[in-house]
Amino acid sequence: MARRYFRQAIADPAAYETKLDMTRAHLKPTMRLFEFGCGTGSTALLHAPLVRHIDALDVSPKMIDIAREQAAEKKITNVDFHVGAIQDWPQQGVPRESNAHESNARESGPYDMVLGLSILHLLADRQAVLRQVHAQLTDGGLFVSSTSCIADMGGLVPRLLPIATRLGLVPILRIFTADELIADMERAGFEIIETFRPGPDQAIFLICRKA
Repeated sequence: MARRYFRQAIADPAAYETKLDMTRAHLKPTMRLFEFGCGTGSTALLHAPLVRHIDALDVSPKMIDIAREQAAEKKITNVDFHVGAIQDWPQQGVPRESNAHESNARESGPYDMVLGLSILHLLADRQAVLRQVHAQLTDGGLFVSSTSCIADMGGLVPRLLPIATRLGLVPILRIFTADELIADMERAGFEIIETFRPGPDQAIFLICRKA
């Protein structure tokens, strides 16, 4: 599905651009970023010219293949793409295994910003991941997320999704509200500093600071 996913148009280009702009307002040339669930790397590559280095991670080798192809095509050299899950990524941002292609990723130390976009609603234990993200950040570092809060959606969606999941028609999706997500963020030690949500049926975009 990776190639088909890569070719899909962005569902709401205006909202996506707003999220990019909100993130870019916090970026600095000295910053090190980490993105988990990066998919084909499109967002990481857009932010790359504004920061020092990005480590980007996804569980799909085929998604990462496309991300690396795009980086090479665009001649972007300060993003290293890795295959793996956030739970296997060391807190200090140094891969347990690295190769020559990923040599830039051997820098030690925490990140200035972590991005988790369209991923938290897919995790079995988001609270554990939020605690891990908190540990990966510098003091005052930022966590940027965009999350589908399915329990807030109207109509039959919250009731039909569990059925579709059991039938294997869609990935396993965790059902929770935006208020529950924000409470999880705060329990993990984050302060919400910016919020953007185009509508109740759309993903909530949060920029949080490590408290």
